[in-house]
Amino acid sequence: MTNMKKEKIGFTCAYTPIAMADAAGYIPYRVLPVSEVPDQAGRILHDNLCPHVKRVLDRALENDLPEDLTGMIFMNSCDAMRRLADAWMETRPKDKVIILDLPTTPEKIDISFFAQELSRLSDTLAAWSGSRITAGKILQSIDQYNRIADRIQTLNSFLADGKLKGSGKRLQELINLATSIPFEDSLKLLDDEIIKNKNHPAEMNGIPVFLFGNVMPDPEFFSLIEDCGVQIIGNDFCTSTRMFSQLPCKKEESIFAQLSGHILGKPPCARSFDPSHPGKIADDVVQKAKSLGARGVIGHSLKFCDPYLARLPMVRDTIQGTEIPLLLLEGDCTLRSFGQQKTRIEAFAEMLR
Repeated sequence: MTNMKKEKIGFTCAYTPIAMADAAGYIPYRVLPVSEVPDQAGRILHDNLCPHVKRVLDRALENDLPEDLTGMIFMNSCDAMRRLADAWMETRPKDKVIILDLPTTPEKIDISFFAQELSRLSDTLAAWSGSRITAGKILQSIDQYNRIADRIQTLNSFLADGKLKGSGKRLQELINLATSIPFEDSLKLLDDEIIKNKNHPAEMNGIPVFLFGNVMPDPEFFSLIEDCGVQIIGNDFCTSTRMFSQLPCKKEESIFAQLSGHILGKPPCARSFDPSHPGKIADDVVQKAKSLGARGVIGHSLKFCDPYLARLPMVRDTIQGTEIPLLLLEGDCTLRSFGQQKTRIEAFAEMLR
């Protein structure tokens, strides 16, 4: 592990350009909604609000954060996340905070706008760190990010083949670590894991299923799912594999425009869409499930998540138009309701036999 002491900059969204935080000399640290702190965000935010946002705010209220976390990058991706940024500044007024507006489409005008937002982020990070961020530094950090994404994809292929020790739980543990430590340490961690699993024999201990949804970072969730008689062969969560997509940026002259286009062109979550292909999120789920040979699909969304509430009917209709059975679950970023979900998953697994 690296011995150089760096401060951490927190983030909460898979669209965050974490390579730029790395280029500024910070450690990008994803503030995950996984903690044993008491529920208290309701003192500041409405109770019927995204549980992801509320659990992250619970951590801030309880000071359940690294001592060296000195700032936050918030993406204005939905109204709930914008409210979190407001509450964070109220709760932790000493933290440095920047809010980036995130377009919903990868249209040319949106890419141009977001490139300006990235330029503003670069200037802000430079002011925070006291050192200039060059395009060359950003490209170097993007290269390391891409290498991490490549390793995650390799481990994801191990998962699909039943070769990853610890299965879905272990993959989530690795992704959680990779979003909280320096890039160079992430690469070493993932390279070591690949070596450990390269010659591991393939094992299928349940019905192969594909998972999708928005936020589920608790590794234990994936283990509990598999205890119900299924085997996870792939997933698409913004706290998991969707976090790492290749950013093939090459030229220093147009670095912000390149980065903007690749970030906005990532596989869409429910709050983003391609105007030329509005149903892409649903088609992506079907395509991934079929390509992996999944015999069933399990969707997990958070309560009060407006983007997913709007998109799930389309996803459900698209999947039901295939021969792949679908089970939809709803949660609150904790495992408190898993007892009820367990019964439904076991019945779903039995139906797939």
